Amino acid sequence: MTVLRIALIGCGAIGTSVLELLEGDAALAVVAIVVPAEGVAAAQALVPGVKVGSSVPVTGIDLVVETAGHAAIEEHVLPALARGTPCIVASVGALSAAGLAEKLEAAATAGRTQVQLIAGAIGGIDALSAARIGGLGSVRYTGRKPPHAWKGTPAEQGRDLDALTQEAVIFEGSAREAALLYPKNANVAATVSLAGLGLDRTLVRLIADPAVAENVHTVEAEGAFGSFELTMRNKPLAANPKTSALTVYSAVRALRNRAAALAI
Repeated sequence: MTVLRIALIGCGAIGTSVLELLEGDAALAVVAIVVPAEGVAAAQALVPGVKVGSSVPVTGIDLVVETAGHAAIEEHVLPALARGTPCIVASVGALSAAGLAEKLEAAATAGRTQVQLIAGAIGGIDALSAARIGGLGSVRYTGRKPPHAWKGTPAEQGRDLDALTQEAVIFEGSAREAALLYPKNANVAATVSLAGLGLDRTLVRLIADPAVAENVHTVEAEGAFGSFELTMRNKPLAANPKTSALTVYSAVRALRNRAAALAI
């Protein structure tokens, strides 16, 4: 069996969880971890058997997986694609930045390779993408999370999240605006928009709700195909309540599909 050699960008909550789930996988091997220079020593202590550095190795890898955000895409993913190394991107919300999606596509084209955006915390992306071919009329995404999941975001402006006794709508607008204002909470909004009507035509509502303990994602779409409504109640990642655990599973699924003889 040929082992797929992976360079993992990021060793935070998502990256370390991916590492744990891949441990012992005979078809997949994380051979390099990429973190900022100041974090190399700490990351090396966590994974003593893996090479840790501040740049993606030019040789010896088959695939790059990003779990570290916008800056990592600019610094590491774009050059890897241009060299011809395929990449998987988890921080889809970063593509709300003007021109970044186009840069990724151009780099992949130049390197004659492909960049894959994972579905992350939401399902139904295959159906939404298929519906777009026939013509979509409207797509709305609603993200509902417990108040503590919105701490450290603009949701704290003008309200005490700890004192909420009923749900509060903290944002209504386009997916592009949502992803820019709430980059650590709105990856799903960006994913839904890129699969469907785009960042400017996808409607988004974000809600802080003290009555929920999970991350609740709802997508409603209508078009020539008919209509659908999907609601997912995701448990948050233990190490980071802003992220759904399903995001990690989605990344691992994408990796395993790369190595599998039969994939779905």
